[in-house]
This record gives sequence, C-alpha cells and structure tokens, in this order.
Amino acid sequence: MILLVVSASFAAGWIRLPYFAMGPGPPRDVLPLIDVDGPPTYGSSGHLVLTTVRFAKVTPLTALVAWLDPDRTLVGEDVLYPEGLTPDEEERRAVSQMDQSKIDATVVVLSLLTRYPDDHAGGALIDQVGEGCPAEGALFPGDVIVRVDDERIRSPDEASSAIEAVPPGRPIDIRIRTDGEAHEVEVARGRCPGIREPLIGISTVEPFPFPIAIESDDVGGPSAGLMWALGLYDLLTPDDLTDGRTIAGTGTIDRDGKIGPVGGVVDKIVAARTAGADLLFVPKGNAGDLRGIDRGDLRVVAVGTFEEALEALGAPDTTT
Repeated sequence: MILLVVSASFAAGWIRLPYFAMGPGPPRDVLPLIDVDGPPTYGSSGHLVLTTVRFAKVTPLTALVAWLDPDRTLVGEDVLYPEGLTPDEEERRAVSQMDQSKIDATVVVLSLLTRYPDDHAGGALIDQVGEGCPAEGALFPGDVIVRVDDERIRSPDEASSAIEAVPPGRPIDIRIRTDGEAHEVEVARGRCPGIREPLIGISTVEPFPFPIAIESDDVGGPSAGLMWALGLYDLLTPDDLTDGRTIAGTGTIDRDGKIGPVGGVVDKIVAARTAGADLLFVPKGNAGDLRGIDRGDLRVVAVGTFEEALEALGAPDTTT
C-alpha cells in the first residue's frame, strides 16, 4: 500500500500530460529594450509595457493547481502547436514572427518621423520569409542582402531583379549582413506553397538609415508590434507619450500601421492590471473577447491603426 501511494505521488508530480497551463506572463517595459544609434533620443516619465502570456506543460499535480487558479487555463497541445509543427518548429516560427514585428514597427515609425524609405542604408532588409519556401532556414527576418552572385545590392528592387534573373533551380550565392557580420548563403528559386511562380520566398524593405536594435529576450510571436512602435516613437520624439502613466498594450502591426488581433487577450488584461497599468491597448479585432471581463480600474482602448493609438495618447498629428 505504501509503495502504491508513493508511486501515485510520483506520477502526479512528474508524468507530463499533453496539456499546458496558460496564464498572464510578466510585463516588459519596452523602452529599455530599444536602442537607437544616431539621432537624439528622449526619456519618458512613465512606462510603455508589453503584456505577455506564459505557458508551461503540466503534470497531474500542476494541472490541478492550474485548474484551481482563476487566472490560468488548461489548453491542449494542439492550441499552441498547430498540426504538422513540432515544438521546435513552432518556436522558430515564433522567433521569426517576433523579428518581423520589430521590422514592421520600425518601418511604420520611421515613415512617420523621417524621410524613410527615401533615405535608407544600402542593401535589402529581409522582412519576412515564407513558410515552406526555399529560403526558409537559410535566410531570416533582419538579414540584409548586400550582394547577389557578383552583383552589389543597394535596394530591395535591385535584390528582386538580381534574384529573378537567375534561372529556377540554379543555386544563387547571396551575401548577407546580420548583427554586424557578413555571411554567404546559397538558395535556389523554387516552389512556395500555393504559388506557381518560382521564388526563393522572401519580402524585403529598405534598410533603416541608422542602427536600431530591439531586444525581445524570450518573448516570441507577432503580438508585440504595437508596443515596439509606441516605444520607438516615444524615444524619437520630445513629447512624452506616457505623461507619467503606465501604458500597456498588445497587437500585431503591419507596414501600413494596421493593428491586428492576437491571442490571450483576457490573460493580458490580468497582466496589465498586475503591472498597475492606467490604460491597455487591444486590437479592434479582439473587441468581442472583452465582453463580461472584469477590467477593474483599467481603461481598455481598442485600436485599428497605429495612428489611433497615438491619437488616444494625445500625440501631435504627424500627417501631412
């Protein structure tokens, strides 16, 4: 009997179930995570906070603990890892989505505040790599293409023309610059899922006119885009967006400044309240998720564009 009890206790504490406990993650102040080298930057009297969701695989014992916790939810593996993707593949995809969100946020802000993209550095900055395309695993968001075969690349148009000039199937020598180092990559034009035209499967934008680095630590996925954009905008403008407040938020962002829906909004409301936020931005596409949710004293503002978020914070109009 004693052996049976010990065995049951061991199983409850150590056997992993095909479920995860998901709940509010730690808030991250985005301003210290953004580094700009070149133009003047400005401080803030408040905080711009990125809300996160944390998940962990459970045992029978930790599943019971999570079930009793009103701020955590048990979800199946299929919720976090779509069919056909291993955990390692999903993690790589999340990192790629995060890197793309940084680039898109920077494109939006620099387009508002500077002469970008007319003023830009040389090369072609990779913004996205298509899943299942030849470039997947060889090129990554944030890489800058500086040479294709023997041709020097000064812009995204030059990169596209040079790549398209190579016959499908023939290896292309691509020289990239990433994190200050140069590398050689070999990729051939081929098939991308759902597209007949032979491609390597990347989209590019003009490289930024001055160095900008954003440190995301262990946070993955695309939902930080809005807050990266607000943080960079606040750093580059003398007007303080926070006005001493703690502003939290979540939402994807594309290069046109549109804010897209995300998962885990209810958990992010809890995270924002825990962080003492005065205001939480959520995408308009998640407005339906807010029905019946206890917000306490937290003001929640749904936005569809980056300009709407700036307007809600009282930023000066940057349109011309």
